[in-house]
Amino acid sequence: MNADLAPHATTIVAISTNEGVVMAGDRRATMGNLIASRDIEKVHPADPYSLIGIAGTAGVGIELMRLFQVELQHYEKIEGAMLSLDGKANRLATMIRQNLGAAMQGLAVIPLFAGFDLDAKTPGKVGRIFSFDIAGGLYEEHGGYDAIGSGSLFAKSSLKKRYKHGLGIAEAAQLAVEALFDAADDDTATGGPDVIRKIFPVVMTATAEGTQRLTDEETAAMAENVIAARALQPGA
Repeated sequence: MNADLAPHATTIVAISTNEGVVMAGDRRATMGNLIASRDIEKVHPADPYSLIGIAGTAGVGIELMRLFQVELQHYEKIEGAMLSLDGKANRLATMIRQNLGAAMQGLAVIPLFAGFDLDAKTPGKVGRIFSFDIAGGLYEEHGGYDAIGSGSLFAKSSLKKRYKHGLGIAEAAQLAVEALFDAADDDTATGGPDVIRKIFPVVMTATAEGTQRLTDEETAAMAENVIAARALQPGA
């Protein structure tokens, strides 16, 4: 199969805060030089306290995400308790490793995983972010933020300038939307907020209260804040 014929998803960002984590993803999927979808959703709850975002081959990524959700539910029903956050990350790494054969043929998917750690021993360390490589290697991000996908370089550069420890959830969500704006400026595969079609990034949080998706009205307001700020910049 020609991998260029399969829709690909980008870009996902995650930010940790003292209250938990924020994860956001743009809505564009590309197929070669074409836009395959303008409103794909790449960020989802993995379970009540964790989030998963996908980049890479969209179909494989969505299937992997759904299977991961089912496995976490199954474990909880059988054991009567949720897996630890580390356990969830390790299980996801194993699932990525099992897809290595397809990945070597160009059908790769790389998720970003983040969540609220119910077992955290240190205050302010409840929000944790995990990234992976194509072979299932697992890496915890200790810098407070991470990004995956073709626009990740630009998103991380944006976050590097603005991120600071001690951010609140609302501030982190605003930063995530701004990082996706910056990625869309320089990466054609990343879709910026579409005001005309009313298509905005998917922004989700995982805190002690569980996972929650911000409304389109909330993400639209954040997008408008970024647009207003940029209108004031020289040369805008």
